[in-house]
Amino acid sequence: MILRAFVRRRTRPARFSVRTTSQLSYAQGTDTPPLSNETLPSFYEKELLTKFAARPALVSRHEPIGGSGYLRWSYEELWKQANDLARGLLGLGVTKGTRVGVVMGNNSAYAQLQWACSIIGAILVTINPAYKVHELMGTLNHVGISHLFLVPNIRTSKYLSLLTNACPEIANSLKGNIQAEALPHLKHIVIVDNIHDARTFQVELDNCKSAIDFREVPIRNQSSWEERERKTLRISLDKHDVINLQFTSGTTGYPKAVSLTHHNLLNNALSIGDCMRLTEQDVLCNVPPLFHCFDDSYLTLVYPRLVLGNLAAFTHGSCTVYPSEIFDPTKIVDTLLAEKCTALHGVPTHFLGVLSEVKRRRNEGEVVDLSQLRTGIAAGSPIPIDLMKQLIDKMNLTELTVAYGMTETSPVSFQTTPADPIIKRVETVGKILPHVTAKIVDTDGNILPRGTPGEILVKGYLVQKGYWQDEGQTKTVTRIDEEDGQVWMCTGDKAVMDGEGYVQIVGRLKDVIIRGGENLFPVRIENVLTASPAIREAAVVSVPDARYGEVVGAWIVLEESHHGKIQKEDVRKIVSTEMNPQNAPAYVWFLGDSQIEGLVEESKDGLPKTASGKVQKHVLRGWSKDLASRGYGNVIS
Repeated sequence: MILRAFVRRRTRPARFSVRTTSQLSYAQGTDTPPLSNETLPSFYEKELLTKFAARPALVSRHEPIGGSGYLRWSYEELWKQANDLARGLLGLGVTKGTRVGVVMGNNSAYAQLQWACSIIGAILVTINPAYKVHELMGTLNHVGISHLFLVPNIRTSKYLSLLTNACPEIANSLKGNIQAEALPHLKHIVIVDNIHDARTFQVELDNCKSAIDFREVPIRNQSSWEERERKTLRISLDKHDVINLQFTSGTTGYPKAVSLTHHNLLNNALSIGDCMRLTEQDVLCNVPPLFHCFDDSYLTLVYPRLVLGNLAAFTHGSCTVYPSEIFDPTKIVDTLLAEKCTALHGVPTHFLGVLSEVKRRRNEGEVVDLSQLRTGIAAGSPIPIDLMKQLIDKMNLTELTVAYGMTETSPVSFQTTPADPIIKRVETVGKILPHVTAKIVDTDGNILPRGTPGEILVKGYLVQKGYWQDEGQTKTVTRIDEEDGQVWMCTGDKAVMDGEGYVQIVGRLKDVIIRGGENLFPVRIENVLTASPAIREAAVVSVPDARYGEVVGAWIVLEESHHGKIQKEDVRKIVSTEMNPQNAPAYVWFLGDSQIEGLVEESKDGLPKTASGKVQKHVLRGWSKDLASRGYGNVIS
């Protein structure tokens, strides 16, 4: 993954000096400033409450309070709300190690849950709201989620209805005692009101007897047994306890839950905020859904914004603002102006939408003063040079840096600085961060000379504790350092380190498609396609796209009996019916199609494969790029 952030200079310890060897692709970050050994709640109490109690912490402009206002919490108020919720969670049977699932957009309940779970040692499981119902159920079962917090709907996804239709027992179970054969671990469903219409919301609750209104969960009584238990659990916390599970997929495309600890998340958030030079004076407009952040491999976004957005800001006393529950350029620009935001997060598609709204307003004669903006993080897929220039010229986002990481590394391991030459900030992901070590190796694990491409491995405090209850998969992506016993994380990305220690990501060993910042996994799409009786073989690859960076391209070999009976649109529909719409192919090509005959080699002989029978995806990517540029295969234009 590549992250990009805009940063300013500030006097602080030299975080970015790097110890490197002169000839080998090996670099070790500085050991200053020292790592924090606090848990998240102890850090909040010792650092944030003592310094920033009265400062604004969270503003949610889509959550009405009173007649005309909306939610605004100071650090003291957020902490009070989190502790009330922590007691309420205990009252529902949540305790240390309990997996608590969340399906929501950006809202205050999500922020409360993040801190409340950490206070009692529960494990917050962030779930992609774009999941289809079978994907959601698979996730709930995979990690044994017993308590699920969700909103009734986001856009056209009606989560409660989806679950009760799939498992009718949920609707008829008693509160706190869900009995669903397909979801054996699930006992509680808590509904967070994002409808803001009392009558409509009540209908949602009435249709599901087991559902609990989120507003009924917090316990404010500090003389209760829940408070005594909260204090007991609070004392028992250890910095290496797992408190967050983030789902990611490797080349198999099957989900794995990354186990992250207080130590992982807190220290990475501190580094990220330091890189942005965040202070208590900053106001962050946190745009993307909170299930996002920066993940899995080169240029990805399946790690939640809870780290790069919420935690990076909170750990520095900054204010986080949610302009809307989901992406809305109009509300984002309104928020930038009204709240005088100094920072803005997003993926390239988000920024294009915001730029378009800014230009529209200015063309209509409106004064759009963004002079207060200075920093932010843009991630998910490469930012074109032209877009970078526009962000600087049109929105005053002048202090650009670039970072790299993956979910398994909490996520950031490399980042540039304002002191780096501009060419380094554009073409590389910078140098290794403090307390992190990196090396670039060949297929036998030997460290390569500088300037030689190979797989990048990292180690340090930021490496995950392992995939949840999956020791086998954990071992496939980690190596034990024989000298110090630390764990190397194998990123699966191909990189080059130059003589100064700057790293450039030159490719992926994985075939993940990055569409507008979203990780799409070809094997999962291929499995859906080949499940159709009409399709014999399918190979899915990335296709360059001006708007999204990459989109899905599908190469199809039809069964003999279906030649001429299946159209491009049918292939797209097969995927969109079974998966979230982002996975649906934007381009479809049929092997043997007379329209592309002569434009690709051996198109009548099936998919190009190696001698061992492995599909040559690099060949298909080349064909796809060429055909797309000629206008062949587009399904949605």
